[in-house]
Amino acid sequence: MKNLIARIKLPAFLEDLRLRYISIVMVLLTLAGITVGFFIRPWLALVLLLLLVGIMVTSFYELETITKNTNQYISDLSYRIKRGEQEALIKMPVGILIYDKSLNIEWMNPYLQQYFDNTELLGKPLDVIDAELADLIKSNQDTGETKIVHWGEHQFEIIVQKSIGVVYLMDVTRYAAIEEKAEEERLAIGQIFLDNYDEITQSLDDQVVSNLNNYVTNQLTDWANKFGMFLKRVDDDHFIVIAYARALTALQNDKFKILDVIRQDTSKQNYPLTLSVGIAYGDEDLAQLALTSQSNLDLALGRGGDQVVVKSKDGQARFYGGKTNPMEKRTRVRARMISQALQELFKQTDTVFVVGHSRPDMDAIGASMGIRRIAQMNGIDCRIVVDPENLHSDVERLMEATANDPELANAIITPEAAVAAATDQSMIVMVDHSKPSITAAPDLYEKLSSRAVIIDHHRRGEEFPDNPMLVYIEPYASSTCELITEMFEYQPTGVPAINKLEATAMLAGITVDTKSFSLRTGTRTFDAASYLRSMGANALMIQNLLKENVDSYIQKNHLIDTIEMVATGMALCTGEDDRIYDPVIAAQAADSLLSLSGIEAGYVITRRSEDQIGISARSLGDINVQVVMERLGGGGHLSNAATQIKDHSVAEAKQMLIDAIQAVAEED
Repeated sequence: MKNLIARIKLPAFLEDLRLRYISIVMVLLTLAGITVGFFIRPWLALVLLLLLVGIMVTSFYELETITKNTNQYISDLSYRIKRGEQEALIKMPVGILIYDKSLNIEWMNPYLQQYFDNTELLGKPLDVIDAELADLIKSNQDTGETKIVHWGEHQFEIIVQKSIGVVYLMDVTRYAAIEEKAEEERLAIGQIFLDNYDEITQSLDDQVVSNLNNYVTNQLTDWANKFGMFLKRVDDDHFIVIAYARALTALQNDKFKILDVIRQDTSKQNYPLTLSVGIAYGDEDLAQLALTSQSNLDLALGRGGDQVVVKSKDGQARFYGGKTNPMEKRTRVRARMISQALQELFKQTDTVFVVGHSRPDMDAIGASMGIRRIAQMNGIDCRIVVDPENLHSDVERLMEATANDPELANAIITPEAAVAAATDQSMIVMVDHSKPSITAAPDLYEKLSSRAVIIDHHRRGEEFPDNPMLVYIEPYASSTCELITEMFEYQPTGVPAINKLEATAMLAGITVDTKSFSLRTGTRTFDAASYLRSMGANALMIQNLLKENVDSYIQKNHLIDTIEMVATGMALCTGEDDRIYDPVIAAQAADSLLSLSGIEAGYVITRRSEDQIGISARSLGDINVQVVMERLGGGGHLSNAATQIKDHSVAEAKQMLIDAIQAVAEED
């Protein structure tokens, strides 16, 4: 029996238990043998009886031994557990502090004592000993969660058990430093593009071009070396830069001053060159980083160039630069290419739906009419989507004038009718806007979002359609009507061209967006206007369309009466909080502010609906109102921008605007 037990390697008290059970079994077997033997062989029964007595004596002895061993084992185990707890409490690398309800120190283990220079602290108030630690305990005692906190020069994981007055502090400074270093050494990829390199160098001789290339390369190389980056020129106007995250942080703190250096130095030599930069970070996949950096570069170019866009794949974009008036960089070659691309898309479409932004102005409606005519010249049916419930007086007059042109009148449909008529082969053309959130037909966009074309003259923002079929954004143009007018030159001949009413609407759109050709105009603007005049645009009709009614005129003057100066050269007008204003009136009031002496920029705040506040911003060009509006969720042009703010009062919106103006001023 003992040999059998010895083969099984178990704790001593478990072996004793096994012996007990075996003894019981043997006793039972012996009793059975005695009973059987009594009837068959009495002498055998006597032998078995003696054996039973021996087994019982042995079992009794073994039971005593088992009980003693078990008690000894349990006692020894309890002692070891308690001793282990005491040793762990004293020696483990976790700080433990016990405090009472008044935050007096009742006990702390030696590990935590070292952070207090081993001074005697028992019974003393923690607020007096270390106010920082006391505040950490107070702020975390209701959470019951593990948090990373800074205490002195260290970082700790802290757990506060308020119910028993115990704080656990684990020093994670070393691991935090490793994590911080790993974050600092994550890669960022950037792409640098010389915005107007081709336009500038085409008129320069080889020696000047060579000097320009050397200057730009040297400046960018010195800049890259200063911040510890790798720079490689991959084309005449294209560079690739690879940097660590810590270098990117330093660049952002520096506000990417390299943009100003190159622009100012080249301007002094009469060939002003600007840079656009797209930088991506935060992704382990280098291929994805490269794609994101290209997307960021496209965003910088779409906003007018001369700026930097820093953005992770799913993060919030940060913009640097872009505070100067963009120079005209587009060429007629681009207009021809866009026209040809649009014609190819028309061949794959059964119906084109052209839509402007909500509460469309003359530029949106005129551009819509221009796209409709281009589609017709290519043999494609096109519908203009207009919401009749949200029109300003000038657009309403234009809609009334279309009654004299039944073909054009029949082409104008509501958003609901457009959704019903759209098919899988239809196409939506978004004009004068690129944000889906402000389109006049959101349901139509949702249905045709995979077949969208964008033609706009505003700077591109973060909100943008996913994978549009064609994008034509030119922030250098005065208006969308100007961009579309240039396309008529490249359309098929021998078909009816733009008619007088359409030409008048498009010229009215240019007139409104340029404030009668006084702002944001270039040579191409006058070329477009000249073409439209040659096609029969009626100046007298434009004047009648753009007339203000008496109520609008009174409202505009009422807004101007509230004028106040919020900064040097910046005027602000605010409407009443309980009164809803037409957004066009607010825009006209902002335009009127610029005609006053000493005002370089004007802002007008009005309530647009029960839950929405609108801000219209205008400037003469020296002040960038777009960056101010972007801080409030809007956008636009450097000299013409706006935003909408939900669920705030006029007074709150005013304070938000003033804070945004000050923030932009501090960055300059």
